[in-house]
Amino acid sequence: MTPKYASLAELGKPRDELRRAAEREAERAQARREQEAARRELHERERDEFRNAVAGVEPIGATPRATLRGEPPPPEPRQRQRDEQEALAQSLSDEIDLDLILETDDQLAYRRSGVGPMVPRQLRRGNWTVQRQLDLHGHRVDEAREALAAFLNECRLREIRCVRIIHGKGLGSFRRQPVLKGKVMRWLVQRSEVLAFCQARPDDGGAGALLVLLAAR
Repeated sequence: MTPKYASLAELGKPRDELRRAAEREAERAQARREQEAARRELHERERDEFRNAVAGVEPIGATPRATLRGEPPPPEPRQRQRDEQEALAQSLSDEIDLDLILETDDQLAYRRSGVGPMVPRQLRRGNWTVQRQLDLHGHRVDEAREALAAFLNECRLREIRCVRIIHGKGLGSFRRQPVLKGKVMRWLVQRSEVLAFCQARPDDGGAGALLVLLAAR
């Protein structure tokens, strides 16, 4: 429905309001343009100031960043070591005649050729301190053979001179016979680093153990 106006003056009021609204919008648009121009001017001024400040500076070339990473440990040929250890253990024969190499006294002593006859006695008397020991209780023959080979290898690397090998008295074996005792003696005489061995004193294991003297590296 078309509005009714009482006079021509009232008829002109909407036109005036529209004009004023247009003027206000134009003023706001002008203000926005001025603000945008001021921001651009400030940006250009700051850019020029920065360029003037660094005018004589040469850019630094890109430097490769160091990667701080520890050196990896050298590979250990563990499989080869296990293979060599197993081969060495398997090469230890059980067929050596101990009667031909042992001194048949109460010490059951052995000494390699060139080693003085007093060495086994001195060994049993404690002239050398026992530095390591290997307990073979509960080992099957093959397990004991490999364990002895590994133990002697380690002793050689660590420059161990005197060790005790506990083979047991066979109290829990068939017919209560020391199964490992004779085998350990046979294996020991085949190792080049074994200079001498003898049955331990009672307080060191007696008939269930051997004291072994190893060569220095």
